[in-house]
Amino acid sequence: MCKLAVTIADMKRVINEQVADQVRELLVNESDVEEKTMFSGHCFLVNGKMCVCVNQEDLLCRVGHDRVVEELEKGTARQMVMNGRASKDFVYVALADIKGGKELAYWIDLCLQFNPLAKAAKKRKG
Repeated sequence: MCKLAVTIADMKRVINEQVADQVRELLVNESDVEEKTMFSGHCFLVNGKMCVCVNQEDLLCRVGHDRVVEELEKGTARQMVMNGRASKDFVYVALADIKGGKELAYWIDLCLQFNPLAKAAKKRKG
């Protein structure tokens, strides 16, 4: 008999691959989608701009400052802090708090609404 050892990290990775697949499906109608490993997760760039990332426990959503404020006030997300500074356009949403496809679609829609207004990252030389 073969014993199968599955760790919590393995389970999260499987769950996150499922979430990434769902995000991919929600972005299927976008013409310019690129996938990259960034922010310790699997990120989706739309029109050359970071839109949403799936990491081990969270969805990192680029929704714009006004929406960040609204979502923080509702308590549905938490501020992204990088190098001690709050990132004005980004929030984290716990994957455990996303209860189904409609909630995931809500966050992806917010990201896509902001995407035309978002600035593309400067290209690195090298």
